[in-house]
Amino acid sequence: MAKVPRNFRLLEELEKGEKGIGDGTTSYGLANPDDILMSDWNGTILGPPHTVHENRIYSLKLHCDAHYPDMPPLVSFISKVNLPCVNQTNGKVDPARLPCLSRWDRSYTLETVLAELRREMASSANKKLAQPPEGSTF
Repeated sequence: MAKVPRNFRLLEELEKGEKGIGDGTTSYGLANPDDILMSDWNGTILGPPHTVHENRIYSLKLHCDAHYPDMPPLVSFISKVNLPCVNQTNGKVDPARLPCLSRWDRSYTLETVLAELRREMASSANKKLAQPPEGSTF
């Protein structure tokens, strides 16, 4: 199978993100529409129901360097959240502690990362973790 170039891949992701394709629980788009390298992205996760995250909206930053999609994006929460995979000082997601980042596959997308973080919020180990006040940021 042919390897899709980085920019074509990111254009596909941008189109999907802008059209809101998916279940609506996550969204993403370019942080700066003039970013021709498509490196910096904003992401949003709606907190899963029946968890301490319910009715919360979490904002994130994602950075796709020149090696994306061969290497995973760098992911940081802007909104404060208490999850084992998130550094509580700076909001950075520890790739070693989020399976889709630690076992990155070129077929994964920004949506894959956001969906996995949402699944982490809903997991039995994390769904009742005490959370910082709503609206607080890193």
